Amino acid sequence: MNETTRRPIEYRNEINPVWCTGCGDYGVLKSFTRAFAKLNLKNEEIAIISGIGCSSRLPGYCATYGFNTVHGRALPIATGLKVARPDLTVVACGGDGDAFAIGGGHISHAVRRNVNITYFVMDNSIYGLTKGQASPTTTREFKEKEGLLGVEEIPVNPVLTVLSAGAGFVARTHAGDMNHMAEMLMEAIRYPGFSFVHCYSVCVTYQGKPFQEFLEQKMHPLPVENSPSDLDKAFRVAREDPWAMGIICKR
Repeated sequence: MNETTRRPIEYRNEINPVWCTGCGDYGVLKSFTRAFAKLNLKNEEIAIISGIGCSSRLPGYCATYGFNTVHGRALPIATGLKVARPDLTVVACGGDGDAFAIGGGHISHAVRRNVNITYFVMDNSIYGLTKGQASPTTTREFKEKEGLLGVEEIPVNPVLTVLSAGAGFVARTHAGDMNHMAEMLMEAIRYPGFSFVHCYSVCVTYQGKPFQEFLEQKMHPLPVENSPSDLDKAFRVAREDPWAMGIICKR
């Protein structure tokens, strides 16, 4: 078989997503199926593990193995599964609240264990499923504008957090570019260890079109002089250029 023999639709089941119309998670779902097809993976060789939240519904729409864990526990379940079944391609996924609030303590341990799994986090900087509360990545400006609690709190920097834990592969993408998402997911799956993909997304219900337009204006490719193997440059991007898309670290 060559890489063109599988079709993305083969990785979708008959269940229709219940996301709001225009949600970025639709694009992420398509990027997952595109990546699996390009990698020519068999359906029974894939396991998608998620936590709780809008984006964590994703395994339910794929014709693969899938498991919704309890809130914030995708990483330990995914790690245990990969150890027990090293033949599977294991992808953990979830949102910014699931990953960096209740699930935040698991990230450093998943990184240090360096089991060959991929963690794909869809970051819309809001708790969409539970009616629009501020999440760990919500900016102070948005909280102040919307009257949300926690204006004084410094938002979490997902890429910097995972880099600081020692991850060997870190990439950034956004839900408005399905080809780029699929490419980043493919590279992350191919990486022989723990890999992390940070994906900006939009909650159309609580952020609306202005935030989507803001992301589209801000997102840009990583500068060509950036080398993923240069850790100093990776940290500089993480701190100073939160809108740069591409493979930030690969070592």
